[in-house]
Amino acid sequence: MKKYFFFLLASFTATLNAQDFEAYFENKTLRLDYIFAGNANEQHIYVDELSTTPQWHGRRHHLSELPLHGNGIITVKSHRDGQIIYRHSFSTLFQEWLATAEAKTTQKSFENVFLIPFPKDTVDITVELFNSHLKPVATLEHQVSPTDILIQQKGQKTTPYTVLQQPADSANSIQIVYVAEGYTADEMDVFINDCRVAMEALFAHDPFRQYRDRFEIIAVKSVSEESGVSEPGNNIWRQTALGSHFDTFYSQRYLTTLHLKQLHDLLAGIPYEHIIILANTEHYGGGGIYNSYNLCYTRGKHFRPVVVHEFGHSFGGLGDEYEYGDDDPYYFADTEPWEPNLTTLSDFASKWQDMIGTDPRIGLQEGGGYLRKGVYRPCLDCRMRTNEEPEFCPVCQRALTRLIRFYTE
Repeated sequence: MKKYFFFLLASFTATLNAQDFEAYFENKTLRLDYIFAGNANEQHIYVDELSTTPQWHGRRHHLSELPLHGNGIITVKSHRDGQIIYRHSFSTLFQEWLATAEAKTTQKSFENVFLIPFPKDTVDITVELFNSHLKPVATLEHQVSPTDILIQQKGQKTTPYTVLQQPADSANSIQIVYVAEGYTADEMDVFINDCRVAMEALFAHDPFRQYRDRFEIIAVKSVSEESGVSEPGNNIWRQTALGSHFDTFYSQRYLTTLHLKQLHDLLAGIPYEHIIILANTEHYGGGGIYNSYNLCYTRGKHFRPVVVHEFGHSFGGLGDEYEYGDDDPYYFADTEPWEPNLTTLSDFASKWQDMIGTDPRIGLQEGGGYLRKGVYRPCLDCRMRTNEEPEFCPVCQRALTRLIRFYTE
């Protein structure tokens, strides 16, 4: 009897979620382009452009919920009744840059692109950016009408792509796209092989191995004029599809792209949610930004662990568990990190306190989030700490499992 009641409740909840989506949204995507600008003392948010692409490939349930807080939040409300109908959390390079020494003396702007389901009626959108203490430092409110004639149409012509894996249920799945960076037209076979290597590396790790049939994997053949990527520290600049480069924030191995509008233009009309950019280079490095993208080198022995580690950032919102230097800290004793695998003990009960005693590996190991003191990680080692550790620790696995289920159930 209890099982039958649970089945009815689950069916009712699924139907209700579907009805909520259909009541407020069309099966299209609204792309929001913003400029985040300022310096360490003052930040601003500006609307850049609005566009739409065919079909919506994100979640159709848990629409007003956030699985993680992130460093920023977008809230979409129905203008007609004031109800929150969609929320999305994220992190950005702009907010990372704000913690650098350069941001204390220089003003800069950064492109940011976000996707939401296309509304049937006028909506009020709020974008909030938070500092390291999770306090709002910049807020923008604006209104979007679906009949606005200046919303551009994109995605009628798509970049060539190959589907590498179909999900068991396309209606309840997670779309990952691999994007070619620094591969010429003659190197597309190499790119496809690199995508397969990256895909199998990801699914060699739990919980991705356990939930493999919930993922759709696509390889996007974005062609670069030149092979390889830019290395400013070595005075190497190359013409590539996304203009990515090492030495981000003057860190030699930090590989990113600032051209997010160009990235999403390449993906317009293709089913995607989560983006992995593969860089055709031997230079070691990468980078991952929660709910934005990750970028990874491919021509080295650490390609497999690095691409999985960076996906831990971009998909899972997991923090780095290694120490890197105590300058420009992101974490403070009075604030609990939003990343599920780091704690300052400010609110440890919200993290993995309940898991201590269930596994001898799980405890409190000081050192993480780039700091030697004051930030704790769950285990001695993890995929989020070193390339040599073969698995995510149990705490990271639980966090990733919760996210996979959030998107697909």
